[in-house]
Amino acid sequence: MALASSWFGLVLAPQLQVGRKDITTVTGTGDLYPSRRPGQAEQGAQVYRANGCVTCHSQQVRQTGTVFDVVLDELGTNAPAVKQALKELDANLSEAELAALPKDIFRAVDKDHSDKADAALKKTGAKYEIRIRPIGADIDRGWGRRGNVAADYLQDSPVFLGAQRLGPDLANVGVRKPDLNWQLNHLYAPASVVPGSTMPPYRFLFEKRKIGRYPSPDALKLPGEFAPEPGYEIVPTDRARELAAYLLSLRSDVPLHEAPLSAK
Repeated sequence: MALASSWFGLVLAPQLQVGRKDITTVTGTGDLYPSRRPGQAEQGAQVYRANGCVTCHSQQVRQTGTVFDVVLDELGTNAPAVKQALKELDANLSEAELAALPKDIFRAVDKDHSDKADAALKKTGAKYEIRIRPIGADIDRGWGRRGNVAADYLQDSPVFLGAQRLGPDLANVGVRKPDLNWQLNHLYAPASVVPGSTMPPYRFLFEKRKIGRYPSPDALKLPGEFAPEPGYEIVPTDRARELAAYLLSLRSDVPLHEAPLSAK
């Protein structure tokens, strides 16, 4: 009995929950999500694992709930009906506010409240939007626009969820920091782009060499105290480029059925 319960809890239940998930088509664009990472980024995942980055960084934005914003875009052709609906919703906007649409009618309300506004405004012919907005401490920190779900990791093996956050969550670092040069400088000298950073430098992923007849086009552009002495340059190795490519590929900002959000 104990063996059967363990098998059900540790094997069958997870399989039923996530084992049948498949790549989905993104509404509006037709793109497949998640897509396979480019080859260089796939190699970079192995550099990420080999250097133990998962020890200090998670890849799982947490979401505590969802709220709704109701935005009135246009009054339409029946302004008196819209004004009456707003009055019944206890959302009285001044004439000046109605003349300067779009304007938020409600912010951060629950679904019942947004459904009530939807039903009232739909009858008036007004143009309005109901925006879905995930909330949570990680989202407030700017680490992502929604919480991560199982579908985000379908192309990853292994999955680097991480258990500690000695550094920021990286699930969307490719969205937050999309500049390759920033990523390379950060790996070589973290404090050069993040003042006060406690992250250790990964200088063994770079080569310091004398400048030849011409400087290398790949040489890092390092500020002040982080730059090498005159006559030398810092050039990323293949492993540094692969790791940077992997970091740039980390982005989970696509709306999903189980993790909806509205476009900005």
